[in-house]
Amino acid sequence: MINYMDDLTTLKGVVESIVFHSEDTGFAVFNLESESGENGAGDTVCVGSFASLHTGECLEVSGRFVNHAVYGRQLAVESYILAAPSTKNAMIRYLGSGIIRGVRERLAAKIVARFGERTFDVIEQTPESLAQIRGINMQKAMSISAAFHEQFEMRRIMMFLQEYGVSPQTCVKIYKKYREGAFEIIKANPYRLAEDIAGIGFRQADGIAFKAGIALDSPKRVRAGIRYVLTGELNNGHVFLPKGALLERAAELLEVSAAAVEDELNAMQFDRVITQERYEDAGGEGVAVYLAAFHRAETYTAKKLLELTGCLSAPSAAPAARDLDGEIAEYERASGIVLAQNQRLAVKKALECGVMVITGGPGTGKTTIINAIITILEKEGHDIELVAPTGRAAKRMSEAAGRDAKTIHRLLEVVSVDEGSHVQKFNRNEDNQLSADVVIVDESSMVDIMLMYSLLRAIPTGARLVLAGDVDQLPSVGPGNVLKDIIASGCVEVVRLTEVFRQAAESAIVVNAHRINHGEYPILNEKGKDFFFIPQDTQEGVARTITQLLTVRLPKFLQCGPMQDIQVLTPTRKGALGVGELNTRLQAALNPPAPHKAEHALRMNVFRVGDKVMQIKNNYSATWSVEDGGGPEHPGQEGLGVFNGDLGVVTAINEEDEALSVLFDGQRLAEYDFTRLDELELAYSITIHKSQGSEYRAVVVPIHSGPPVLMSRNLLYTAVTRARELVVIVGTREALCRMVDNNREIGRYSSLARRIIKLFDVMGMTNEYI
Repeated sequence: MINYMDDLTTLKGVVESIVFHSEDTGFAVFNLESESGENGAGDTVCVGSFASLHTGECLEVSGRFVNHAVYGRQLAVESYILAAPSTKNAMIRYLGSGIIRGVRERLAAKIVARFGERTFDVIEQTPESLAQIRGINMQKAMSISAAFHEQFEMRRIMMFLQEYGVSPQTCVKIYKKYREGAFEIIKANPYRLAEDIAGIGFRQADGIAFKAGIALDSPKRVRAGIRYVLTGELNNGHVFLPKGALLERAAELLEVSAAAVEDELNAMQFDRVITQERYEDAGGEGVAVYLAAFHRAETYTAKKLLELTGCLSAPSAAPAARDLDGEIAEYERASGIVLAQNQRLAVKKALECGVMVITGGPGTGKTTIINAIITILEKEGHDIELVAPTGRAAKRMSEAAGRDAKTIHRLLEVVSVDEGSHVQKFNRNEDNQLSADVVIVDESSMVDIMLMYSLLRAIPTGARLVLAGDVDQLPSVGPGNVLKDIIASGCVEVVRLTEVFRQAAESAIVVNAHRINHGEYPILNEKGKDFFFIPQDTQEGVARTITQLLTVRLPKFLQCGPMQDIQVLTPTRKGALGVGELNTRLQAALNPPAPHKAEHALRMNVFRVGDKVMQIKNNYSATWSVEDGGGPEHPGQEGLGVFNGDLGVVTAINEEDEALSVLFDGQRLAEYDFTRLDELELAYSITIHKSQGSEYRAVVVPIHSGPPVLMSRNLLYTAVTRARELVVIVGTREALCRMVDNNREIGRYSSLARRIIKLFDVMGMTNEYI
């Protein structure tokens, strides 16, 4: 119980010691050695929210004294002003508190002893003077000065934003983005924060704008609200939104009229921020509203695909006749592999078509076809690139083909882009195209519209494109339904593989995957097979069984490690069987705290050395290094980009440097400063969506309860097809059957198929898109 006293008290002093300070909430308990004030001199225990706090800082705090039933008399701080420390002792404590990387109390004492009360002026204005001190060279002197200046400016921004509920980590991001211009930018248009800064959404920016006096119907506000709605739909997989739905949602969000939203829509179209376009579908005619970059991507993708098929290219002499059947027969003799009829057709189409799609489930021979295509085309002297959307998928492709396979991002040479941007930038584009004349993409169901657009820009006209993937899996995490739309257009050659080959048919994983895909219930618990079901009626029972499986039963059964070889895949993020709670439980069982393990708390999570973690957003500017070679995917020593879905292990946590290191895929070592930890989450359990493109020796799937949108057939099918050796489902038969029965697919607003068809229909009249 706390008893408050009414009188407002102001104290000025130095932070003597910090009892507690949460980086997430800003809540702090510290001792203030006060110099003056209504309470007089002496030590005072202070509590309150502080964006940043360091020993030795000089503060002027205002608040009310409270009597806490347990902790006694404290000053509950309501506001504070930050000032630079003025005494030598305060300066030493401040500089030595860890605020500046590489400076501790002993070095701080040397600096203050040399320059006295002029210390801060020297650091900021004549930092080269620091090099006079033993242990400080010119490079370190400049580094100290830069860090000191950055910390001072950052604290000003933190103090400015603290009343708006902006977290300390996000304040750091804002400073790094805008630097000294932060104040002017935020005051002029707070909504830029929602566009530019990960972690700040429209609603928080709107709160800042409201306090700044920006009107509800301000064009800045309406425009930001429209972008917020459209961007939210991108995260749901939609490339555009029907105009009626956009007007309704934006008007409700902003509490303005639909007419006001439409007026700003027209202004945004004039400024080329959005694109409006009429479309027709089964529901009738409507107007699609795109963010301009996505309309450009969809339009270009349709046109370039048809160009590559040869449909839009200028007429040319007929190619020399080829004996494709003879070439395939020769491959069969040399390799000792006899292709099935449909496999032979797929190879033939790949040899004669500019663009073709190979789609089929597990065990249908996609890898065999790709290897045949590669061998025949290489023999003819073609330059071939093998690519996949993720590092794990590229590694699998490389192992299966026995050749170098790259991620699409590595192939296109990704470059840094501004945080918050939805548009990826690559060195490879129309002006710097690839030299390859054949590009084969595996796991192409994972490719979203922006990545396909970027890939097609880099492929020269006249090259071949082969897209391999399973169209029945979940669509890409990003916007669009690219593979399905290409197939649905009917304008590109497609070979569907349906035959499951004898060796694959011996696996219950393969058999049950196809049964599930056809709406049939899986065959469970056959002796000697690799597909098991463990019944558990309660969520607690499911979670407890999964923990036992990972800690004891499966490692013993498979003779493997639970971290690298077994993956829990769950349909949901929330609840007792969601990602959050399962990760907390599995972390405690598989990587418990220990004196020798460094750890760092972030919000409700704790990261610990040895933890399995996942990158949960694309970071195109993140750097990584490979110290001992990198294998076929990473032959160099350094690289750029860590992407959504990449899995790794925490190898080090350094509180002094405020840094955490993660080793991805056993190869790439990336360092995160603590302000970037919102890009990571524990990955003992991940969503089925996040598992796309990956393969694990064993998967464990909790199936108990959940909304129909999550408990669906293609979600279960995707989970099962991630396993190489073993599937274990834990839950209720009723829920399992309900997932198989639920063939509901969530539609995505995309016009790629319609756009391809329209271009195909008009190609006889003109080679230019109308």
